[in-house]
Amino acid sequence: MAAWGERLAGVRGVLLDISGVLYDSGEDGGRPIAGSVEAVARLKQSRLKVRFCTNESQKSRGDLVQLLQRLGFDISEGEVTAPAPATCLILKERGLRPHLLIHDGVRSEFDQIDTSNPNCVVIADAGENFSYQNMNKAFQVLMELENPVLFSLGKGRYYKETSGLMLDVGPYVKALEYACGIEAEVVGKPSPEFFKSALHETGVEAHQAIMIGDDIVGDVGGAQRCGMRALQVRTGKFRCQTQKGRGQQPGDTSGPRGKAPTEVCCLRQPSKTEPCRR
Repeated sequence: MAAWGERLAGVRGVLLDISGVLYDSGEDGGRPIAGSVEAVARLKQSRLKVRFCTNESQKSRGDLVQLLQRLGFDISEGEVTAPAPATCLILKERGLRPHLLIHDGVRSEFDQIDTSNPNCVVIADAGENFSYQNMNKAFQVLMELENPVLFSLGKGRYYKETSGLMLDVGPYVKALEYACGIEAEVVGKPSPEFFKSALHETGVEAHQAIMIGDDIVGDVGGAQRCGMRALQVRTGKFRCQTQKGRGQQPGDTSGPRGKAPTEVCCLRQPSKTEPCRR
């Protein structure tokens, strides 16, 4: 394994996933992963630029930030790249009126969007709103369109809450894609445009950035396809068996399991006299 000083040479910015890296969500609001609050604080004290890059689509960006602040994280809304605000910009730019299959907690993000006479569908992690009736309504809207457009806020397979693993939006998107014979436009990781937006806000080039996440496909694979380095943590959805046959290789899988990696706490520009420690 390469020394951390070599691994991080030239890194000027860090993109941090949130769910499964900083905290595990849950009905009680969730809880921070051991060491993650301190890791973020250390990063912010370094010379590195830090941005939070999430596929969270059950909470508005404002609600998510307030929750993380209550859990002790140093984070502001302007530091977060999230799919719902990005989707709203796309809808406005393209003059699209969505049928929304989303969680009630993120609906406020779309308050300024015209949803009358829909000419596209937006699907997110709708949780309990993923009923047969709601899925079938989204299917019907798409099938009635001459040129059906489906937006997906991320395309994850599953994520981890305090109560266990939970299905994400990906399986439901696949169902609509299959039924309608279309391919969804993904707004969120692993979309290259989503990563590019986060990099633009951070003010660094792809080769100067490292993505830290728990998803081998959405975080690691997406970042690597954009020219970034990537680090997979052993928290959140990390499972040893999911590392095989995915076509991506993380720069490292760092742990121990259930704790924020020591390497994340030490991520800062290494000096000649102070190598980054494990």
